[in-house]
Amino acid sequence: MQLLKNNLANILTCARMVLLPVMIALFYMETLWGAVAGWLCFLVFVLSAVTDYFDGYVARTYNQVTPLGTFLDPISDKIFVSTLLVLLVAFGRITGLWVLLVLLIFAREFLVSGLREYLGPKNVQMPVSILAKWKTTAQMVATGFLILGPHAPYALQIGLIFLCLATVLTVITGAQYLRIGLRHIATD
Repeated sequence: MQLLKNNLANILTCARMVLLPVMIALFYMETLWGAVAGWLCFLVFVLSAVTDYFDGYVARTYNQVTPLGTFLDPISDKIFVSTLLVLLVAFGRITGLWVLLVLLIFAREFLVSGLREYLGPKNVQMPVSILAKWKTTAQMVATGFLILGPHAPYALQIGLIFLCLATVLTVITGAQYLRIGLRHIATD
């Protein structure tokens, strides 16, 4: 594929999406393989999370920022985290009222994506803030610990604490993006 040739950043972004079906399969394999599948899933998750950090770093450092990468990176992040959160709920790692936190995270992602879609043709940029990067980091840490949940001491509890932190950052950054969006919508 010509769009990926000589662009390590885009390859890393695509690798994250290729690893997602592997993680989904490992979730289902836990019923057969137990902790082995859980730990393998966690290791694949860590590899995926590392690609999330390095794709942006490589793109900026080696001047490999492309429209494709700018488009794919946030989309792959949302697909990646959303899919894993759904699996964590489906497999009972996130239950009860904790599911409301997942719903808040989803609501924010839909809100921000909708605002970007609406404001894009108007050439309104909504750059990723440092707080939004912290949000993504908290989501990744929460997800990693929740994947390990039944296979490591206190992993579930640590994961839920980071899920709370991620949700707080999600609400704050969602409000920030909404404020930017409403300012531009009000002038229409």
